[in-house]
Amino acid sequence: MKFELAVIGSGPAGLSAAIEASKYGVKTVIIDENAKAGGQLFKQIHKFFGSSEHWAGIRGVDIGDILLKQAKAANIKFLLDTTVWGLFDDHRIYIASKEKTDIILADRIVVAAGAYENTVTFPGWTLPGVIGAGAAQTMMNIHRVKPGRKVLMVGSGNVGLIVSYQMLLAGIEVAAIVEFMPNIGGYFVHAAKVLRECVPVFLTSTVLGAEGNDCVEKAFIAQVDKRGKVIEGTEIELEVDAICLSVGLHPRTALLEMLGCRMQYLPELGGFIPVHDEKMETSLKGFYIAGDLSGVEEASTAFEEGRLAGISVAESLGYIKTGDASKIKKSVNERLNDLRLGPFGKFRHDAKKILINSC
Repeated sequence: MKFELAVIGSGPAGLSAAIEASKYGVKTVIIDENAKAGGQLFKQIHKFFGSSEHWAGIRGVDIGDILLKQAKAANIKFLLDTTVWGLFDDHRIYIASKEKTDIILADRIVVAAGAYENTVTFPGWTLPGVIGAGAAQTMMNIHRVKPGRKVLMVGSGNVGLIVSYQMLLAGIEVAAIVEFMPNIGGYFVHAAKVLRECVPVFLTSTVLGAEGNDCVEKAFIAQVDKRGKVIEGTEIELEVDAICLSVGLHPRTALLEMLGCRMQYLPELGGFIPVHDEKMETSLKGFYIAGDLSGVEEASTAFEEGRLAGISVAESLGYIKTGDASKIKKSVNERLNDLRLGPFGKFRHDAKKILINSC
């Protein structure tokens, strides 16, 4: 199969890239290993906030439906339940589905593979009931299954706070939120929701372990000092049947690493990131990235980076004049800079600048 653009990943960044490129006539295919396109959007039942340009006041699930309708209207082809197992510098993409294996050849490739959940280890961490916060979100919002009856959340970033609140809405008791740092890590708008429900938040604390016969039955937490050492006498035992881990994400870089794409380690963005320029093109000509793969940020940023990659692809294929493309990209970059303002965004803005300048 031959396409002008192949997009690997159908989350906010991948959909945005495909839709943007298709606006200008680029023949596009989206490949995703999941049965339904949309990525994390269909797990996000909360309303987005910010500006109208970034879907403020609209729930993630509804945004997903809107984008899928736009993609259908643009005649974008979808290959779902399909895994990319090989990616080569001559733009061959080896794929496998339940029915067959195949090869796709694309003039341009946007990799928007997202990110993996990080984990932490402790005694009992392999017991059934210890899961990632993203897995808990999938169980509740996709499969309508409660991950537990009484849950301990480890981590108070945005994901931990959002999933904690969603568990409360599902009728699950959140026994506590444990945070290693001295301050809550997520936005106040998310923290306020769980604090209003009187969920205990233990700062400068850590999980010591879990116990249970066939699954989690107890969790043990304690305070830590400035060096991260457990303070004796502060141990607390909690009766819980699940422990959710929300301790960050790291980009899914395997496909590009196999190709020899230049990488740079930036912990502010989640770890090793493919080096890319202001057009979202990597060190490999014709290969672009967008979303959490290019540095873990917010969904709003993923939308904009996807648009930037899509416009750049259309420009490189001659579907849009350079002057017109530059005006559009300038507008997108201005919105990206706005999203990276403030205490939560500045360190990401600076890290991105380092990444782009090193290309």
